[in-house]
Amino acid sequence: MKLIVNSRHHDVAAETLAALLIELDFQGSWLATALNGEVVHIKERDTCRLTDGDRIEILSPMKGG
Repeated sequence: MKLIVNSRHHDVAAETLAALLIELDFQGSWLATALNGEVVHIKERDTCRLTDGDRIEILSPMKGG
């Protein structure tokens, strides 16, 4: 399946958002995720189905100021 993750094109096998995070080696409960501009809560990632062409944003907090 072809997805856009953080503005980059990826060809992936994952069918859910949770599987995508594992496939792309994103780890940590502090990650924030969005699918096509809508925030996806951590508890919904296992059931959040992906379709070809979806846009996913994966964000993590950073130190700085």
